[in-house]
Amino acid sequence: MAGLEDLYREIILDHYRSPRNRGELPVPPARKLEGFNPLCGDEIVLYLDVDDSTGTVSDLRIGGQGCSISQASSSMMGAAVRGKTVAEARQLIRAFKALMSIHESRLEGDGDGDDLAAELQGVKLGDLEALQGVVKFPVRIKCATLAWNTLAQGLDDDQLQSA
Repeated sequence: MAGLEDLYREIILDHYRSPRNRGELPVPPARKLEGFNPLCGDEIVLYLDVDDSTGTVSDLRIGGQGCSISQASSSMMGAAVRGKTVAEARQLIRAFKALMSIHESRLEGDGDGDDLAAELQGVKLGDLEALQGVVKFPVRIKCATLAWNTLAQGLDDDQLQSA
C-alpha cells in the first residue's frame, strides 16, 4: 500500500508543481467564478466557457492560490472536464464528491459507502483517484473539493440563465 500512496503523492505533487489549464479567459464569453475556503485561505478563480450550441465545456482556466491539495485538485479537474458535455461534467463532479464521501464515511465508521457507490459507476476518474487519501485528513476534504464546488456553482448558474 505504501507504493500506491507514494504514486498518489507524486501525482498530486506533479499537478501542484506543473498545473494544467492555468490562466485566464476573456470575460465574456467566459464566466469568472470564485471559490474561497475560509478554513485555510485557499482561493480558486475559475474561468468557464460553455459552448451553448454543443453544450460542452469548451474551455476552462484556473487561477488562485492555495495548498498543494486545492491546487492539484483544480488542475486535475480542469484536465478532466475540458471538452466534456455539461452533463458529463456534472457526472464527474458527483463522482468525485462521492469518492471523497465514500472514503470519509468508511474512515468514520458511518457505513461502507455503498449508498454513494452508484455515483462512481461507469465514471473513469484517472488521476483524480490520487486524491482519495485526502479523506484521512477530514479538514483537507474542503481543499480537494473547492474547485469542484466552484465549477458546480458555475454550471448551476448557467442552467438558470438558459432556463
